[in-house]
Amino acid sequence: MQTFANWEDVPLFESEADEVAFWSESRPDLRLMEAAVAGSAESSESVTVTLRFDPRMLARIKRLARMRYLNYQSMVKQWLSERMEQELRER
Repeated sequence: MQTFANWEDVPLFESEADEVAFWSESRPDLRLMEAAVAGSAESSESVTVTLRFDPRMLARIKRLARMRYLNYQSMVKQWLSERMEQELRER
């Protein structure tokens, strides 16, 4: 079983079979999982927002989150945070 220490190491999958093969052979490093949990505790205050997703997209997001042992809302927040940091670095 391979472990990875960075979410960028997870490839974009061309098919569900490719995704299954990757997750059957790979898992996130424990420190990466702990950072995801600790990162969500940075702010003691939060604001609720509403986003509308296509039901199929939401089902895929939830499936990805389960594979990573994350709550899907936490994973989406993590994705948004990572993308925001990337955008800010590129400016």
